[in-house]
Amino acid sequence: MGRIGYLLDSNICIHFIKNEGSVVSRIRKVGLMNCYLSEITILELMYGIANSQSSKKAENKAKLEQFIGGFDNRILPIRSAFDEFATQKTQLRKLGTPISDFDLLIACTSVSNNLVMVSRNVKEMGRIEGILLENWIDEKFD
Repeated sequence: MGRIGYLLDSNICIHFIKNEGSVVSRIRKVGLMNCYLSEITILELMYGIANSQSSKKAENKAKLEQFIGGFDNRILPIRSAFDEFATQKTQLRKLGTPISDFDLLIACTSVSNNLVMVSRNVKEMGRIEGILLENWIDEKFD
């Protein structure tokens, strides 16, 4: 069996960038080389910087660029998730339980790339068929 890969959601990345608690130790334990980002996650983080206080924007942007630099070729394009996204969005709409497009795209990227989705947003993402989900913020690990 090969190594397990993990797709980090935006909320997980924020905790890592801020050097907060269990997320940092968990990434160290699984190895950064086994962690991936979606292009959408980077977009969400950039949007957060654009909305930050003017006095913090340059610092926040530098932290983000340093963080992204650690992922080399492990930033996944969303194109691979388009079919999965269309199927899941249709199913969730029919069930009356839609999820925001960005969250759904990130989650579908994990499903289409056979990665464990790491997010604090387990309530919504848990509704996605076929997703493997872990919460590294609220769950305790060995």
